[in-house]
Amino acid sequence: MKPAENEEDSRKGRADFIREIIAADVAAGKNGGQVVTRFPPEPNGYLHIGHAKSICLNYGISQEGENRRFHLRFDDTNPSKEETEYVDSIMEDVRWLGAEWGENLFYASDYFEQLYAWAVELIRAGKAYVDDSTPDEIREGRGTLTEPGMASPFRDRSVEENLELFARMRAGEFPDGARVLRAKIDMASPNLNLRDPVMYRIMHKEHHRTGNAWCLYPNYDYAHGQSDAIEGITHSICTLEFENHRPLYDWFVENLPVPSRPHQYEFARLNLSYTVMSKRKLLELVKGGLVSGWDDPRMPTVCGLRRRGFTPESIRNFCKTIGVTKFNGLTDVAVLEYSVREHLNRVAPRVMAVLRPLKVVIENYPEDGEEEMRAVNNPEDPEAGTRPVPLSREILIEADDFLEDPPKGFYRLSPGTEVRLRYSYCITCTGVEKDAEGNVVALRATYDPETLGKNPEGRKVKAAIHWVSARHAVDAEIRLYDRLFTLPEPEGKDAGPDYKANLNPASLEVVAGAKLEASLVAAVPGERFQFERLGYFCVDKDSAPGALLFNRTVALKDSWAKVAER
Repeated sequence: MKPAENEEDSRKGRADFIREIIAADVAAGKNGGQVVTRFPPEPNGYLHIGHAKSICLNYGISQEGENRRFHLRFDDTNPSKEETEYVDSIMEDVRWLGAEWGENLFYASDYFEQLYAWAVELIRAGKAYVDDSTPDEIREGRGTLTEPGMASPFRDRSVEENLELFARMRAGEFPDGARVLRAKIDMASPNLNLRDPVMYRIMHKEHHRTGNAWCLYPNYDYAHGQSDAIEGITHSICTLEFENHRPLYDWFVENLPVPSRPHQYEFARLNLSYTVMSKRKLLELVKGGLVSGWDDPRMPTVCGLRRRGFTPESIRNFCKTIGVTKFNGLTDVAVLEYSVREHLNRVAPRVMAVLRPLKVVIENYPEDGEEEMRAVNNPEDPEAGTRPVPLSREILIEADDFLEDPPKGFYRLSPGTEVRLRYSYCITCTGVEKDAEGNVVALRATYDPETLGKNPEGRKVKAAIHWVSARHAVDAEIRLYDRLFTLPEPEGKDAGPDYKANLNPASLEVVAGAKLEASLVAAVPGERFQFERLGYFCVDKDSAPGALLFNRTVALKDSWAKVAER
């Protein structure tokens, strides 16, 4: 992530409202001129593209001036849903996106002892109490948006009794759910988050870091702000759904002897079309076998996008393009696709691949003849050079590049027509071979040896098609991915009661028997290529020598598709 890009945006007046707030704070000498941001995921799932937006924002800010730093902190306060697997995947994803935390790696579980001590202080001050009510009773007692809550019958317990019960809760004397610790704030507050929120609950679960040392765990709303204060976070940046939680965040900070006073700022979360962004729903897709896993290339997860072939640069540019606002909206997935297409166009080497091969025999080419054509690796990069591509008597072309009875506007191969083989000669179709059912199985053609690198004398050749030498072709399986859902808003008002009913049955097409040019025989997982005229593809992690697997990242624009549609 280049600081210079953000500085240029600022000079051009494109700073977002968060950066404007920070600039004003720095100018006023607030927080001693320091700016400390953080990305605080809960390790209960894999990161998705919405998290990437937060990472780019928080890390980007930390790189845009002096006396700034960035923290990665895991808010690991719920052992029933958290796993080391998620911690490891999150760290991998954050690094892959280009964010570095250096020595500033933290866990809320590092602060369990301090958080407990502060809870005791709230009890001593008469600002917290142990409640024996059931979860349903607490929920019902909170009231509604139009009706105040009802005080718990345990709200006026003495300080001494609360201290004793809280200590026994920590000691493990009570079963799960038997008691909770609640903050004593205001049961009539118009903000439901201030109606005596739960601070601690009993959970006899092994924690991924602290093991069985605790059976009493702080709730997120209590631990989050205090963790920020311990670390000296100056700008606690989160999404808009936490806006109503800010008064509670501030209440804890103001009523505890925390070492610093962080402030919370909210921005609009990313909502992307044709997918879902809820970790709970993404987990349902995984556990239900509706996708192959968290890193299924159809998923909006960072690991899924990486496996599909997206680059960190393209995701960062996407986040920069959509900006940071206070207004929720739906971002078209086409903007994300444009970002990766634009970046791969500049950096991905070109190769030729035939997904659905149709054999062409060049009858006037020598039986055992072979030539080395020179293909351009990337026309966008003058220094990318060229590569050898072998030509032989039998070649393979895309089946869609031939029509026996073509409509007007079809400029590819048909009987009697002439096309150029990309980087090679012009050929003319002279015959069609069919099977017993009338299906085209092969073509006959002739080539003009005078047309290498130039147009034939007096003739117009309107199209160039890609091809591979049949003798030298490399076998591969190609996975063509499309959007995960059929509706832009799978959970929208017109989507029906079950979002899973809107899954796209055509979101994955597996093409076996594809043929690639010889240069791809040594392709390794993670490599990205442009298959000329077809799109951008990435070698899948399960690929192996002799069993190549490619995932389509994004398609190219196809002018013929528009003609065919019309």
